[in-house]
Amino acid sequence: MGDGKQARNEEFQSFMIGRWPRLMRTAFLLTGEQHAAEDLVQSTLERVYVSWRKVGAADEPEAYVRRVMINLHARKHRRKLKEFLAPKDDSGLVHEIADTGDRIAQADDRGALLEALARLPVRQREAVVLRYWEDLTEAQAAEAMGCSVGAVKSNAAKGIAKLRAIPELAETVTHGGRK
Repeated sequence: MGDGKQARNEEFQSFMIGRWPRLMRTAFLLTGEQHAAEDLVQSTLERVYVSWRKVGAADEPEAYVRRVMINLHARKHRRKLKEFLAPKDDSGLVHEIADTGDRIAQADDRGALLEALARLPVRQREAVVLRYWEDLTEAQAAEAMGCSVGAVKSNAAKGIAKLRAIPELAETVTHGGRK
């Protein structure tokens, strides 16, 4: 009995360590602020740990964790009923090692991009982050956001249109966005 719990703890710890940078990036893009991102990831992992037996046995534990994170973020936003301010910088953010296909790592002006992203309404920001930074399919993003595929398409399109309207980002968004 103790060995099973120890194995689950080790499995959770391995999952958490392996996914921490990506979860932090997603949380930072959702919240627009380093400390809020850390709080969001920690709160998410606290909830996931309690249900790790179920989560660890899921076909896609990362999708489950992402859904918990989106729900926590949405609840917090609804309670406060305000937009988060644009981040001053992302210097304290734990960065993943960028691959050549990571458009955000290739952006000329990351600060302007993050500021513009933080100005989007929450649902549009969620759709853009999940579709374009997390590279989820529309169905996966809809599942994570708890909405229809059509709502994801609509929110992502509106969010990208708002980003494209910003002159400094027009070239970056046009080349990095999906058609």
